[in-house]
Amino acid sequence: MRLVIQRVSRASVTVEGELVSQIGEGFMVLVGAQEGDTEEDVRFCADKIAGLRVFEDENDKINLSLEDVRGSVLLVSQFTLLGDARHGRRPSFSHAARPEDAEPLLNQLTELLRSKGIPVKTGRFRTHMEVSLTNDGPVTILLDSRKQF
Repeated sequence: MRLVIQRVSRASVTVEGELVSQIGEGFMVLVGAQEGDTEEDVRFCADKIAGLRVFEDENDKINLSLEDVRGSVLLVSQFTLLGDARHGRRPSFSHAARPEDAEPLLNQLTELLRSKGIPVKTGRFRTHMEVSLTNDGPVTILLDSRKQF
């Protein structure tokens, strides 16, 4: 799984003019499921999201986790994170999981985070979404469960 994790003061998803999800302080997480991802990849990502220490403490040091600040997560599926644009001008998405494989993985990630007591909102799978966010910091972390970067 490949993630883009952004610390936000707020984030929302709109589909066809309808607000479908919004959060306040927390993480906006774009998720790309890769062909061959397993429950182990999902667990790795859930643990990282929950425990990532990128929020300021009382001394303005980046030292607190999402759990510490009682933040929320907005998870949005984005298969284009698996795009390979190294050759030619049109990205290849051949390593992205097929939708019927990706959706259950996203659902597992959502449920694992919720089981940790983290409020999770989601986008709408396989729709054209408009994502709006205020990146706080800015703080943006790239994460790949296969540690490719």
